[in-house]
Amino acid sequence: MSSTSGMLSGMRDLTVAIVGATGAVGQEMLLALEERAFPVATVKALASARSAGAQLPYNGPGSIDGSVTIEELTHDSFASVDIALFSAGGGISKEFAPSAVAAGAVVIDNSSAFRMDEDVPLIVPEVNAADALAHRGIIANPNCSTIPLVVALNAMRTVAPLKRVVVSTYQAASGAGQAAMDELYHQTADFLADRPLHPKEFAHRIAFNCIPHIDVFLDDGSTKEEWKMVVETQKILHEPGLTVNATCVRVPVLRCHAESVNVEFSAPFELSAIRAALESAPGIVMMDDPSEKLYPMPAFLTGTDDTFIGRLRIDTSAPHALSFWNVSDQLRKGAAVNAVQIAEVLVHADSAEGARS
Repeated sequence: MSSTSGMLSGMRDLTVAIVGATGAVGQEMLLALEERAFPVATVKALASARSAGAQLPYNGPGSIDGSVTIEELTHDSFASVDIALFSAGGGISKEFAPSAVAAGAVVIDNSSAFRMDEDVPLIVPEVNAADALAHRGIIANPNCSTIPLVVALNAMRTVAPLKRVVVSTYQAASGAGQAAMDELYHQTADFLADRPLHPKEFAHRIAFNCIPHIDVFLDDGSTKEEWKMVVETQKILHEPGLTVNATCVRVPVLRCHAESVNVEFSAPFELSAIRAALESAPGIVMMDDPSEKLYPMPAFLTGTDDTFIGRLRIDTSAPHALSFWNVSDQLRKGAAVNAVQIAEVLVHADSAEGARS
């Protein structure tokens, strides 16, 4: 692999490692490789020593009897690995990604460890796929709430330039991991049975509650999750001057993040042109018919890979403004599927280069 060209070495089936394979996103990565028929010959499922030897379901190429055996993650795990999909937290990424790159792998990292590094591309394939080819061994997967937002904004800015974005998120418990999902399950049962509640994964009880607190608070009163949405949106869209304000809220939903978004443009637009741009954009499904009570809802979109948009309407409180609502499965498009799509960008670029040579 050439770290400057972005290409993979040769046109052949690949070895893919998944770091953090036992986690919710890691298992979705395995499923995405299988569903999308990714050209993988060998899959290495890497996790902590306590999980080594266990089996994970996987029916894609390289599986044995419909499963893959978990191996312990070490610095020597990446020999002959072409692509390493990381989803085990920033600390693990910081420690092990350099070893993967040194062994010749391209790292696609789902943590926040490298996202704002100047020499690390931050990629949403529908928006800035070409940036991925300028990597130096590591490519970052954006925050799970940033991804659906920029997919929508990128389509809209083909009609009129963006000026200001205000977004409020409604983020599912699974965005905080499997233990957080379990806490929502158990707290809901305990609440209904009038048993004491003991929050562990969240700052407060999550059952029948909304918590306007995701990640740590910063000196300006915002949270790190909100900061991520601002700076990542600017980086992905190549619009450092774009004004973005975010409020991020955890809600008692198992899967699929939702967002209420207000966009101001710097020029007039026709709502019909915005709608047409969204309808024709890759990765977007319009679900917008108020007369039929049709709009995206998390409960019905688990397991999907698109950004679903509804409630598109003019905002009369500001010049050249509109509002919309979107929903996306943050374990899929918000994490695992986006990472596999980035890997597909590399494979397709390699195939195109091979065809020319």
